[in-house]
Amino acid sequence: MKLGALMPRAASTSAGIFKVDNSHAYVPAPSDASSDLPDTSHGARTIPEARKAAVSAKPAQAFLQRVSGAVDVQDRARMFQQKAVTVWLTGLSGAGKSTIAYELERQLIALGHPCYVLDGDNVRHGLASDLGFSKEDRRENIRRVAHVAQLMNDAGLIVITALISPMGEDRAMARAIIGSDRFVETYLCASVDDCARRDPKGLYAKARAGAITAFTGVSAPYEAPANPELRVDTAAQNKDASVAGIFDYLHETYLLKP
Repeated sequence: MKLGALMPRAASTSAGIFKVDNSHAYVPAPSDASSDLPDTSHGARTIPEARKAAVSAKPAQAFLQRVSGAVDVQDRARMFQQKAVTVWLTGLSGAGKSTIAYELERQLIALGHPCYVLDGDNVRHGLASDLGFSKEDRRENIRRVAHVAQLMNDAGLIVITALISPMGEDRAMARAIIGSDRFVETYLCASVDDCARRDPKGLYAKARAGAITAFTGVSAPYEAPANPELRVDTAAQNKDASVAGIFDYLHETYLLKP
């Protein structure tokens, strides 16, 4: 498979892992394929009309000012032996986002690097429990997760997000919130057919039958990143190889030598 011919701007770092110039198959965890499932028990939920205008971040009130302490970014980097970064995993339902996120977290923690996974399913149990799956709700969900990731990066942690985040403009918003120097967009580029073949909950079959509406890749769009920092072909390689490429990139760029 000549992936290099399909992605002329990418430089290979390891098999199936491509580091784009702006810088094998496996079974996904159940949560990989469930974060796109709308709540159909009481109809689609949408954020209240009074709050729709707040989906796009508002400027702070004039009397509010940011406050800083004596501990700065360099202090935390020295303590944790790492530069704070957010690895933003994006891809279709079933592409392997949660599986890869938690394995990457496990490996980083084993080496003493503080990090945390913000999983799309998990945040909808609390932080985004009031949101549904409309375009506006999805954007608000991404905005909230991006702000949490930004705060955790400020604390010196490595953050790994696992969200479908289907729209390019929403991912660009997340990059702007977190900061381009701390944002590693990582595209898990498994196709719809590949994801449907290994879908553990049969969500693609339900979506294609019309039982699930607004399902990304079937009845709702997914805008593939044009220039992600990393491109990982999870259909061509297994979990370990997929994680290894991302880990190598972090080791080269964000993990500090003792």
